[in-house]
Amino acid sequence: MKVLPFTMLVPDDKSVISEQIELPHFYQYLHRHDEWQITWIQKGEGTLLAGNNMHSFNAGDVFLIGANLPHLFKSNPEYFLSDKNKTIKACSLYFNPSGILKSLFSLPEMSVVNGFLSSHKHGFKIPERYVKEISAKMVSVHQATGTDVLFSFIQFLNSLQAIECTLEALCSEVYSSDISENEGRRLSNILNFIMRNYNSQITLEDVANTAYMTPQAFCRYFKKHTGHTFISFLNEVRINDACKSLISGQKTDCISGVAYKAGFNSITNFNRVFKSIIGKSPRVYMDTYNSVSRVKLMAYS
Repeated sequence: MKVLPFTMLVPDDKSVISEQIELPHFYQYLHRHDEWQITWIQKGEGTLLAGNNMHSFNAGDVFLIGANLPHLFKSNPEYFLSDKNKTIKACSLYFNPSGILKSLFSLPEMSVVNGFLSSHKHGFKIPERYVKEISAKMVSVHQATGTDVLFSFIQFLNSLQAIECTLEALCSEVYSSDISENEGRRLSNILNFIMRNYNSQITLEDVANTAYMTPQAFCRYFKKHTGHTFISFLNEVRINDACKSLISGQKTDCISGVAYKAGFNSITNFNRVFKSIIGKSPRVYMDTYNSVSRVKLMAYS
């Protein structure tokens, strides 16, 4: 499954690529490209895999993804069923400061923007209070024609670098996006295998075989390229899935049902791993979420 690298098709009449999509689900393979990407999720839920980390996404979220950072917007399982009423919708911009826009980004007036991008090459999620402004600027770029594309794009960049708060990177600083094409494909195959099979009882030998490596060599390779051990990464994927199930609003059998659905074969182990990653037990996590949701509902009513 050769999913890296991914080549963006640049239109002849624009130096900034923009797209508006409405599909049954997001592109389902881990990929990377030379362009920076900013995506506004207008409809849909799932998990964003970025580098060596994961983040839940929902309608209204906006993510900036650095150049060559492997990523995947993994739609929730229900989007792959035959329900035609379940679709995703998103608006995205792609730009390459080292490509066709190199002359623009080489201007001295762009030094602040360049510094901002350099400091955030692992990307970040746009803070909620800036979403309305940033998404509006994205739509302006998407709808612009001629020279207005560049004017709108510069306004978008100005709004982006003017964000005044601490921004948490989408993945850890230990993760390097500067990997060869062959290594990128191998790592992509590994991560895709985990994302497709995490709710089954996959073993270290299973995933090592996917990479055509011995378990010992695989452990060293995976730790080097992701900063995680295989077990710690697998546990985070499973707990991420469990969190979504616990707060989905749908009636679940019980916490043990959520645990087994996420791939755990022991409720004791699930509770221990959940608390070590989230910082609270599954029951407390669910009660806290429901309590906050009720407060928000009362505030808006």
